[in-house]
Amino acid sequence: MKKIFKRLSPNPTTIKNHKYLSKLKLDNPALWNFNRKSIRKGVAIGLFCAFLPIPMQMILASLLAIAFAGNILVAITLVWITNPLTIPLIYYTTYKLGAWILGVQVSSNLQFSFESVGGIFNQIWQPLLLGSLLTSVVFSIIGYFLINCIYYLKLQKRLLNNN
Repeated sequence: MKKIFKRLSPNPTTIKNHKYLSKLKLDNPALWNFNRKSIRKGVAIGLFCAFLPIPMQMILASLLAIAFAGNILVAITLVWITNPLTIPLIYYTTYKLGAWILGVQVSSNLQFSFESVGGIFNQIWQPLLLGSLLTSVVFSIIGYFLINCIYYLKLQKRLLNNN
């Protein structure tokens, strides 16, 4: 997987030479590196943005990756955890979590269509937002430390094989 991402990544010097892209600070090597530090930031950013109930999560993930020098490709890729197939289940679950925390009764007339959600948005936005933010924070922290554990286990395995 790492090789595929490396192959698809642009060269930072090519970006530096491009007039418009260099203004966006996309020439920072940390945005394109595949080391523990940049990958764990990219994972945390991608998971944080994935569970937010907002449009254009990829743009937010890109901007946060630039701001925090995380791997931009990993951040954008992980945003796609919420895709057209998974959005109803994820947002319904985060809504129920937020409703449980706020002590609000879950609407029994929820249907998975834009018309029905648009009509009752005033009732569901607070639990949905709270549940989504909580889920975003928890999963981004878990992802961040999971990457550390994976790198540690790979290092330990490499050291045991060398002995």
